[in-house]
Amino acid sequence: MTDSKYFTTTKKGEIFELKAELNSDKKEKKKEAVKKVIASMTVGKDVSALFPDVVNCMQTDNLELKKLVYLYLMNYAKSQPDMAIMAVNTFVKDCEDPNPLIRALAVRTMGCIRVDKITEYLCEPLRKCLKDEDPYVRKTAAVCVAKLHDINAQLVEDQGFLDTLKDLISDSNPMVVANAVAALSEIAESHPNSNLLDLNPQSINKLLTALNECTEWGQIFILDCLANYTPRDDRESQSICERVTPRLSHANSAVVLSAVKVLMKFMEMLPKDLDYYGTLLKKLAPPLVTLLSAEPELQYVALRNINLIVQKRPEILKHEMKVFFVKYNDPIYVKLEKLDIMIRLASQANIAQVLAELKEYATEVDVDFVRKAVRAIGRCAIKVEQSAERCVSTLLDLIQTKVNYVVQEAIVVIKDIFRKYPNKYESVIATLCENLDSLDEPEARAAMIWIVGEYAERIDNADELLESFLEGFHDESTQVQLQLLTAIVKLFLKKPTETQELVQQVLSLATQDSDNPDLRDRGYIYWRLLSTDPVAAKEVVLAEKPLISEETDLIEPTLLEELICHIGTLASVYHKPPSAFVEGSRGVMHKRLPARTGSCNILIMSKLNSSLLSPQLGGDIGGSPAMGAGFGAAPTVMPASLNAPVGGGLGDLFDLGGGVGMPMGAYIPPKTVWLPAMKAKGLEISGTFARRAGVIQMELVLTNKAMSVMTDFAIQFNRNSFGLAPAGPLQVLTPLGPNQTIEVSLPLSTVGPVMKMDPLNNLQVAVKNNIDVFYFSCQYPISMLFVEDGKMERQVFLATWKDIPNDNESQFQIQDCHLNSEAASNKLQGSNIFTIAKRTVEGQDMLYMSIKLSNGIWVLAELKVQAGNPNYTISLKCRAPEVSQCVFQCYEAVLKN
Repeated sequence: MTDSKYFTTTKKGEIFELKAELNSDKKEKKKEAVKKVIASMTVGKDVSALFPDVVNCMQTDNLELKKLVYLYLMNYAKSQPDMAIMAVNTFVKDCEDPNPLIRALAVRTMGCIRVDKITEYLCEPLRKCLKDEDPYVRKTAAVCVAKLHDINAQLVEDQGFLDTLKDLISDSNPMVVANAVAALSEIAESHPNSNLLDLNPQSINKLLTALNECTEWGQIFILDCLANYTPRDDRESQSICERVTPRLSHANSAVVLSAVKVLMKFMEMLPKDLDYYGTLLKKLAPPLVTLLSAEPELQYVALRNINLIVQKRPEILKHEMKVFFVKYNDPIYVKLEKLDIMIRLASQANIAQVLAELKEYATEVDVDFVRKAVRAIGRCAIKVEQSAERCVSTLLDLIQTKVNYVVQEAIVVIKDIFRKYPNKYESVIATLCENLDSLDEPEARAAMIWIVGEYAERIDNADELLESFLEGFHDESTQVQLQLLTAIVKLFLKKPTETQELVQQVLSLATQDSDNPDLRDRGYIYWRLLSTDPVAAKEVVLAEKPLISEETDLIEPTLLEELICHIGTLASVYHKPPSAFVEGSRGVMHKRLPARTGSCNILIMSKLNSSLLSPQLGGDIGGSPAMGAGFGAAPTVMPASLNAPVGGGLGDLFDLGGGVGMPMGAYIPPKTVWLPAMKAKGLEISGTFARRAGVIQMELVLTNKAMSVMTDFAIQFNRNSFGLAPAGPLQVLTPLGPNQTIEVSLPLSTVGPVMKMDPLNNLQVAVKNNIDVFYFSCQYPISMLFVEDGKMERQVFLATWKDIPNDNESQFQIQDCHLNSEAASNKLQGSNIFTIAKRTVEGQDMLYMSIKLSNGIWVLAELKVQAGNPNYTISLKCRAPEVSQCVFQCYEAVLKN
């Protein structure tokens, strides 16, 4: 008969019967009684009253009975701490039992009893078990140290258990090694700065040896530990990769993903021109493909990880497009993930195949999947320019099906295609207009309205079309209302004579009849613009749109690097760093990929390494720091606190940071007149920009040249390239009388809305007072955006310089500059342009410099200074090369003033 019988009885008075049975002299009866107690405990009954009777049963040679008693003890020791002390003697005795299974059982249970009173009694037995002759006992004791550390960390450190644990990494038994690594990793996670796993080439060699003989979970612990190691050079990195590669063919998918994590990390250090690098890329593809033949849940985890891998290294799976084609019986979550990866892998070589597949998906029955497939066609058009025409004709074919949700998705993506390729595919507008009546989803209606407004001059009956939307204005969603307002204003600016009534109607609906503050504000801005300065209105509303890119859905580079370091964990499935979903600070360590070294640029490398590279690189090292995502992305850096100290304390004061000499103050351009009095009814505004203590300041001089008093000053900025916005109100506390002048300092933040301007550093400003609203443009020196933490680690600089394509390099000449290299370096450092390294080649000083902008974009520079030659040469490299011209202008301004 099975043990299920123990769960069927629910008699009253059972506790007294069990008490009698537990104290029985017959071993079998005693065992039966303990089983009944465990069954009751399992279904949630309180059997803590039997604690002393059950503990008495510990004195037995029967292994099964001992296990049951230990199970009971683990469950109730916390609620009965005083009684639990009774069991200590038995533990001590069991730890010296000749049977290794009993010794291990005792030490395992000791670790699970979380009672402070008992822990100190357990230190001696644990010490013996850590040095036990049987590896099974040693591996169990290793895990027990981690559990004990969780209860009383200080006790574990005082007793020297951590050193014993480190010694176990050199154990002859691979399972002991694996458990020691697991225990140390667990402890290190709760104490991130403890440096417990002090890995060196010798200990790495031992771990790699143990890796071949471990159980699969032991292999995962060891691989995860290896992933936290940073090799000394590319040779060591290659050696580790060669020894980890066989794990890729393991049957357990967790082992495969852990091996992929190690290889992805160490590949960062391999030069791309190395033969082995290409071989490794080829070896990584088959195991990832194999993971996709598992059950759907595992497939989903694999696909989420592959999504990250493809963003970091698309070349690994570029020839494996077919495995991501959707099967009819795939669950929807797998289908959507496969679709995402297909788009990431789409290229000119395989686009025909991908489009044929996507067109097929668009005729499926699953509505969500069809929508995603139609959007995917649009993303392919934006990503692969050569395929845009084919994508547009595919979308038109889908529109002809007249399936409502397909038509609506197609219109949304065609709007994006128009943004990406202006004046190319507008001939399809007529077809889109035919489907106007069938649109019932806000996003599709808004997209169609945008198209009509944007291309109003090409659509004969644009006013009628927009008027038809206007009839039910208050029933539309906010998204549609905003779009309709803008579209009608565009139409008015293009055809003013025919649409006067229409624009007045929409402005009235938006401002007087609407409760939505966004809509009202936009309506009032348009109304004011149109009534005061139609030319300015035209410049604002009909401004050239920045082109969109397919990179909008890519994960930000620094986050991607961190997620690559967490492959095979929940972070890689959520696509969020552990700090975003792990409560508290425990177990949250920010990880980065190592910097790439290589055989190229050996001269620079050796010069930089010889004396300037610190042996211990700081914590936050990335293969490539976040280079920003161009100007479409929101800025990632919040404004510094208004009272932040300058520099980094005494270390910087004495220049212990390794810079070149003492920095001078930041360069501040002279004040210029931005708004002459004749254009602003007597108000003259001049000013400049400064960066002080990490805060950008707009320094204004307001002069009243009119005959009346000016009050109620306020200021607003238009969207701009770097998200500059006032961090507070314009503080003009007293009325400004005739012929009076007042100086005002306005702190700025960089978290405002972003739009690429031409020129890049152009700022459009509106200043209001009691008389009127006045508009002007000014240009800020981009050096205002150079942040204080822009000094890059030297190895990171080298890796990043090589990583940025040569096409992104710009070269400029700075003429008539009479400073030596040290004076130039000091002057530039005052404006947060940091010298990373300096070398002299044939009498020419070469300064390597880094700059970090407030939105996370890094600029790297090489400045060549020849003694006696007043002309400098500067080379700038940046992921967003459009900033290079502005950065050069800053160099020129700083060095010449």
